[in-house]
Amino acid sequence: MELPKLAVFDLDYTLWPFWVDTHVDPPFHKSSDGTVRDRRGQTIRLYPEVPEVLDRFRGLGVPVAAASRTGEIEGAKQLLELFDLDRYFVQREIYPGSKVTHFERLRQKTGVPFSQMLFFDDEKRNIVDVSKLGTEWCYLHSCPEWNESSSPNSRIRDICKGPSWTLRFSLWMSLI
Repeated sequence: MELPKLAVFDLDYTLWPFWVDTHVDPPFHKSSDGTVRDRRGQTIRLYPEVPEVLDRFRGLGVPVAAASRTGEIEGAKQLLELFDLDRYFVQREIYPGSKVTHFERLRQKTGVPFSQMLFFDDEKRNIVDVSKLGTEWCYLHSCPEWNESSSPNSRIRDICKGPSWTLRFSLWMSLI
């Protein structure tokens, strides 16, 4: 199995369990104990497996990009920085609009063809739009048993199954 040339991640409900423009209140800050909090003092967390997944992609030499339709652009960028995730992302397309626009700009900026990109998102409409470009995808549904991938018979499907990112990703990586 060939590795993707670019792994593209949505942000809301893909890297963290909330919508940055509605469920939390920017600006965000890191408290003295290292906890990320919003303006009201609410603790903000990533999905726990995210750093490991991004580390694995980096270790394999697969660049990572962000593609988010959020209207809370500065808040999303701030969270990437506060969670120390900005170091993983070679490109960031974070603004309202179509994921197709995000991907067209990613292709222009990176030179990576759509067919060599792997896209992770929790919203089916984004998956449908991007799949028309020929991009491999992994639909990360809140119910893991409903997760899907663009290649039902390929090993990419294995990353989408299972109880957690870590297990799904580890299984997929073991097949490469």
